[in-house]
Amino acid sequence: MELRTRNNTQHIQPKVYILHENNEWFEPLKEELELLGVPYESWFIHEGRIDLTQPPPEGIFFSRMSASSHTRNHRFAIEFTETILAWLEAHGRRVINGTAALRLEESKAKQHITLQQHGIKTPQTYVVSGKQAALDAARKLGNAPFIVKPNRGGKGLGVQLFNSLKSFELALDDYLNVLASVDGIYLIQEYIKPQGGHINRVEFINGQLYYAVEVDTSQGFELCPADACNNRALENGGKPKEKFKIIDNFQHPYLGRFEQFLQNNQVEVASIEYLESEEGEFYVYDINTNTNYNRRAEQKFTNGALKGTRKIAEFLFDEWSKIKQLELATSF
Repeated sequence: MELRTRNNTQHIQPKVYILHENNEWFEPLKEELELLGVPYESWFIHEGRIDLTQPPPEGIFFSRMSASSHTRNHRFAIEFTETILAWLEAHGRRVINGTAALRLEESKAKQHITLQQHGIKTPQTYVVSGKQAALDAARKLGNAPFIVKPNRGGKGLGVQLFNSLKSFELALDDYLNVLASVDGIYLIQEYIKPQGGHINRVEFINGQLYYAVEVDTSQGFELCPADACNNRALENGGKPKEKFKIIDNFQHPYLGRFEQFLQNNQVEVASIEYLESEEGEFYVYDINTNTNYNRRAEQKFTNGALKGTRKIAEFLFDEWSKIKQLELATSF
C-alpha cells in the first residue's frame, strides 16, 4: 500500500485518517464516523511505502496502532507506524496519539517508568532479557505468587501467574519459546490480589475522563473489552454475570495524576488499568493507547447513551471541523 501524499499541484480535501491494523476493531468507529458524516480514510498499516519527498495530506491523523499487532501477523506494523507518525509530525499535521503515545503502547517497561515519574504507584517490577536474568529476578521478588508478561503485549496475551519459583523454573523454557516476547524483554512482577476479584479500566477521550469500567478477573488476564474478543457474560452459580460493568459516579484519588500523565505524554485517547489491593493500596499496571469499548456494558448501563466509539467520532469531527474552518478562513 502507498500512503497518500499531497502533490503540490493538486489539492486534497482534508479528512480524518485512521491508522490501524485490525479491521474488526476499526468497524465500530467506522460506523460512527459514517453516521456523523465525517470524511475519513482508513490507513491499514502492514506493508506499504511513503514518499518522504512529498508532504502528507491535510487532515486529522488518529493512530490506533496496537501492541498486539504482531499476533495478527503484522510483525513490523508498530515500527512502520512510528516512522509514519514522525513524518506527519515533522510536517505539522494534527496527530492524535502520536509517537510519544506509541512508545508507551509498545513497551510496558516504559509505561512503568513514566508512571512512577508522575507519582503513580506500580507493582514491584523487574525488567529482564534472557533466561538467567528472569530466574534471578523471580528469586529477588522472594514472595510467590508473581506474574510474568511480555514487554510488548496486548489483550493480556502471554501474561502468566506462577505460584512458586519451582513452577516457574520448570515452565521457563516452554514459556520463552511459545510466548516469546517480540523485543526479547519481559517483566517479572509481584502479583497483587485485587480487592473484590476485579480491576478497573478508566477510559479517557480528548485527555479527559469519559467513564470507568469494573472488569471481572476470575477467568484470567485476557481482558480485552472489544466485541471481536468474544466477550460473553460469565457464569456465577448458573446465573449470568457481566465481565464488564460501567461504574456509576466514578471517583479516584489519582484521577488528576492520570490526566496529567496522559497530557505530558501526548496521549489523548487511552485507558488506564489499575487495581486496589486487599490493603486498600492502588496500583496502575497497564496503559492502552489503542482502547476498545464493551458495547454490552454501555448498553446495560445507560441504554447506549454512553458510547466510547461515538464519543471518539465526535472528537474527531470537532478536530476535523477546526481544520476545515481554518482552510476556509485562509482561502479568502
